[in-house]
Amino acid sequence: MRLTPGPGRDIDLDDVDLFDLDLYTSGDPHPIWDVMRAKAPLHHQVLPDGREFWSVTRYEDVCRVLGDHREFTSERGTVVTHLGQDDVAAGKLLTSTDPPRHTQVRRAIGSKLTARAVKSWEELIRQSIVRFLQPALDGSPFDLAEQALLLPAIVTGPLLGIPQKDWDELVQLTAMVTAPCDPHFQHGSEAATLAISHHELVTYVTDWVARRRAAGGEDGSLLDHLMHVNAGDAPLTDEEIALDGYSILLGANVTTPHTVSGTVHALIERPEQFDKAQADPTLIPNLVEEGLRWTSAACNFMRYAVDDIHIGGGTVPAGGAVVAWIGSANRDASQFPDPHTFDITRSGAKRQVAFGYGPHFCIGAPLARMTLRIFFEELCRRFGSIELAGEPQHLRSYFIAGMTHLPIATRKRHTP
Repeated sequence: MRLTPGPGRDIDLDDVDLFDLDLYTSGDPHPIWDVMRAKAPLHHQVLPDGREFWSVTRYEDVCRVLGDHREFTSERGTVVTHLGQDDVAAGKLLTSTDPPRHTQVRRAIGSKLTARAVKSWEELIRQSIVRFLQPALDGSPFDLAEQALLLPAIVTGPLLGIPQKDWDELVQLTAMVTAPCDPHFQHGSEAATLAISHHELVTYVTDWVARRRAAGGEDGSLLDHLMHVNAGDAPLTDEEIALDGYSILLGANVTTPHTVSGTVHALIERPEQFDKAQADPTLIPNLVEEGLRWTSAACNFMRYAVDDIHIGGGTVPAGGAVVAWIGSANRDASQFPDPHTFDITRSGAKRQVAFGYGPHFCIGAPLARMTLRIFFEELCRRFGSIELAGEPQHLRSYFIAGMTHLPIATRKRHTP
């Protein structure tokens, strides 16, 4: 979807279809979200097949929905592609589990992913990113979005314990989960694509665990860590290990590549912002936060109302599906003045909720932030200029805001 919105226009919210894939592939949802925040902060939509959901678009409401599991549960599913079908992994998959069980499992897994823990991986990640950027330095067209899909595997594959021969397959499978309607990744119907990718990813982790158990010992990888932690007073079951390994693979492949592509595109459109980052590398951490806000790669998350809940000037009935639109919350002028301006010096950019909010705040956020910081440090250090070398193509998904193609041409930076 377009990250720089077009001019405002008259919008009839009764006619708005937030599940219209064309809105995200070639359209512009930001003017719609602007109107929803102003006039209908709680918006109800019924799909042609009878499924219905309520949307919240204001920053405070999004944080409330994501932050309070007593009002809005995760245990029926958290992604809009599963709307209308309760998650069969509820209570076992970390993302579909509420506290206190969620807290126990998250604490056990998260010890390997704190900012202090991932700091030791910085040099390895930098080496990987330098190799990733090298082919773009010769000046010939380089499809950043297409190549960036592999970036999480290049960076985190060794940390997870996944051999390089499996990276391409796993990247394809995770893309099928997050964008099952995109022609680059679809296999048959949307439902078939989801079923195939889910089964293959869970089977991959299950087989990986079986091989590790047979080999014995520990290899220090993150997936291996899952096999040796206790949540509460017991180890994770093999099913939980497989499901949470699946979730980690998905998370690693969602935010980073699309934040990279969308942020680089923003810098191409605004070369003065790129110049600022090059002139003052201390701005790069804030560039990352503004890039996360601007792109909002995980466009939304879903919860279900536990009881009748009053929010956004209306009421969500008990059991109603609530979609919290991250992409809208991160453009809420009450939190981010002049929200449709990309500004790497923005004060308060770190309030963005691109990693979610509350108990389910992205467990891999420290690793993602460090990876993005290193990427833009190396980009600014090595590239003198970046230009479009073709038309960007956007992902056909109402869940993930991203690109499938971003052809760029670069010029090396010559420094004294």
